[in-house]
Amino acid sequence: MTGPLLVLVGPPASGKTTVGTAVAAALGVAFRDTDRDVEDATGSSVADLFVEHGEPHFRDLERAAVALALAEHDGVLALGGGAVMHADTRQLLVAHGGGGGVVVWLDVDLPSAAKRVGLSRDRPLLAVNPRAMLRTMLEDRAPLYREVATATVPTSNRTTDEVVADVLALILGGDPR
Repeated sequence: MTGPLLVLVGPPASGKTTVGTAVAAALGVAFRDTDRDVEDATGSSVADLFVEHGEPHFRDLERAAVALALAEHDGVLALGGGAVMHADTRQLLVAHGGGGGVVVWLDVDLPSAAKRVGLSRDRPLLAVNPRAMLRTMLEDRAPLYREVATATVPTSNRTTDEVVADVLALILGGDPR
């Protein structure tokens, strides 16, 4: 298998960065986040890209960042919450999983996600009515996360350590339960 050892997908506030950083540290590999890749490449925050250039522009940048990271990164990779919305990205993720890669959907329920997100200005799609937007996002994207994931790990009402242990068990060939 080539590409990342682990790819994390899931909605905002599911724990992709927190869990991904901890898993990478436990395995002694690099952590990479495609939102950060886009920010580094453009010199703008994701929120500013949405405001200044619109969501379609950001999604194009995101799609390219995901394709590049899947091709060249061999550690732990976290994707932005909406990355799975693009068919090309889903195809790459399914192929990665089909080739022996691990793609984990960090699943979170609405109350837990809403509590974690708060009123963050760094999450542009949640700026107007965070709870309603988050509900819609969770419902609309769940089938897409399910399509690309080789495994699902729930994060609601769980500690980071519990989630990290489950993800490590998946990577190391154990049973997370």
